[in-house]
Amino acid sequence: MVDSASETELIAASAEKCFDVAIDVERYPEWAPDVKEALVRERDSQNRPVLVEYRASALGRSTHYTLKYDYANAPKQISWHLAQGDIMRSIDGSYKFEQSDSNTKVTYSLSVELIVPLPGFIKRRAEGRILHTLKELKARCES
Repeated sequence: MVDSASETELIAASAEKCFDVAIDVERYPEWAPDVKEALVRERDSQNRPVLVEYRASALGRSTHYTLKYDYANAPKQISWHLAQGDIMRSIDGSYKFEQSDSNTKVTYSLSVELIVPLPGFIKRRAEGRILHTLKELKARCES
């Protein structure tokens, strides 16, 4: 079963800065506590990460997964999907950036399907941690 969530934050930074922070995946371990390692395996002609291997903490264990990024709607949106993972069957996500005066409205959307079903209370706790990533992005962009 696919579980989906979405959250929006108003960030006191330009859409360009928010976009730049979001694609600087190699620095995620500095500000996203659950991301332990991010290795760029492939870049596009504009040097943006396209294929990224992650090691993250999830549900009390370490997980490995590789995401493929899509910049078709950049710089207004970045999206990604699972290329390979150890506990996930699918991951589809995106950051959407909408400039509003000196602020940016950022919407983070994520759909995940795990290989093994989890009880509802564990899924809700995991969802909260995942969506907290947007608050961490906000803090990084505003610093």
